[in-house]
Amino acid sequence: MGEPDSLVTGDRAGGRSWCLRRVGMTAEWLLLEDGSEVTIGRGFGVTYQLVSKSCPLMISRNHCVLKQNAEGQWTIMDNKSLNGVWLNRERLEPLKVCSIHKGDHIQLGVPLENKENAEYEYEVTEEDWERIYPCLAPKSGQIMEKNKGLRTKRKLSLDELDGPGAQGPSNSKPKISKVFCEPGQPVKSRGKGEVASQRSEYLDPKLTSVEPSEKTTEAHIYPTPPKVVELHHKKQKASNCPASQSSLELFKVTMSRILKLKTQMQEKQIAVLNVKKQNQKENSENIVKMEQELQDLQSQLCAEQAQQQARVEQLEKTFQEEEQHLQGLEKEQGEEDLKQQLAQALQEHRSLMEELNRSRRNFEAIIQAKNKELEQTKEEKEKVQAQKEEVLNHMNDVLENELQCIICSEYFIEAVTLNCAHSFCSYCISEWMKRKIECPICRKDITSKTHSLVLDNCISKMVDNLSSEVRDRRIVLIRERKAKSLS
Repeated sequence: MGEPDSLVTGDRAGGRSWCLRRVGMTAEWLLLEDGSEVTIGRGFGVTYQLVSKSCPLMISRNHCVLKQNAEGQWTIMDNKSLNGVWLNRERLEPLKVCSIHKGDHIQLGVPLENKENAEYEYEVTEEDWERIYPCLAPKSGQIMEKNKGLRTKRKLSLDELDGPGAQGPSNSKPKISKVFCEPGQPVKSRGKGEVASQRSEYLDPKLTSVEPSEKTTEAHIYPTPPKVVELHHKKQKASNCPASQSSLELFKVTMSRILKLKTQMQEKQIAVLNVKKQNQKENSENIVKMEQELQDLQSQLCAEQAQQQARVEQLEKTFQEEEQHLQGLEKEQGEEDLKQQLAQALQEHRSLMEELNRSRRNFEAIIQAKNKELEQTKEEKEKVQAQKEEVLNHMNDVLENELQCIICSEYFIEAVTLNCAHSFCSYCISEWMKRKIECPICRKDITSKTHSLVLDNCISKMVDNLSSEVRDRRIVLIRERKAKSLS
């Protein structure tokens, strides 16, 4: 995990800061810096980039935004994410700003199948900077800088390996030096002997004395064009190309010819020096002849070097074309990989949408079943209500027909039963008997009256279940009759 900037650490040392502590982990905490806007998502350009390994599309590109309001209170907003933002187990409405407090639980996305908790769950907390700093997650900008630094370091390491100072093992082929001999200039060779130091004044000034090294079996240092070393390293990259293979073979043959010419030239120079030392006067013609041969070798060497320089330039051009071709292939391969990733992401998105559609259909089926049950329950309730109303109507009919006094047309008040078995109100039958001593219904003589407590109790209980108007009117009627009886 990347480390935050050391300057920020120094500035915050000793203070307290707000952060989102990841539940169950001591790493990947998200710092809430005062006065700044914190964005979270899986895309580029956000403050903290969250890429789920189990479900890459769980976190949207710009999932949510956290910032401070005018009072300095931290708030969170769901930026129209696919799987939502949950604050204290309740999903937030998109683009609605909600305040967060210490101890609040924030969940990004939803749990996967067979898992109870989501992958990204956080708790709002305020801690000391020394406690927060080791657990902070790197920002997306720090990750990009780190990756860029790694690429730059890898490139520098490759350049150092390709540089002239890199040495191979002792049994590897000797590398070609960057010493370059321009056409028409003398060839110089360094050695420890004294022959090269004792140059003869009779030699042509264009020629350079060459001294072999202490051991004739050791390799001499020969001049080569300045671009040969770079091509020596580039040929490993394009050695598999058929067009470059033939150029490399021709290059090797030409180099061997140059080495042979240099060897012959050195041998001639040594022979000239030896002859001059032995007898300069007697062998003047041989010296002139040998010098002429040396000059011819020198001109041949310069011509070969010029041709070799042209071949090197042509070979470099070929390598550049091959390198551009390889870069094009790499770019096409990268585009192909990107297309595959996009296709995979599209497939995952389609599977997710299919799963959501299946869930929606299941929910719709459940809702339809519940609606059907609700309609059935409603019908049963209506039936029960109808039956209840029917019973009440029947009771009212019974009360009106059987439990009413035919004299006052009211429910019996202190019901009395005559000897003929007909019942009346006590007050009503008393008033009736003041005029006639016979039953108002059957016209039989009244010989006895009996109070009916059963009717009184039944009527009282049934009246209690009737409306308040009926009860109040019965109470008023009872009071009036008692008052008339007393008077």
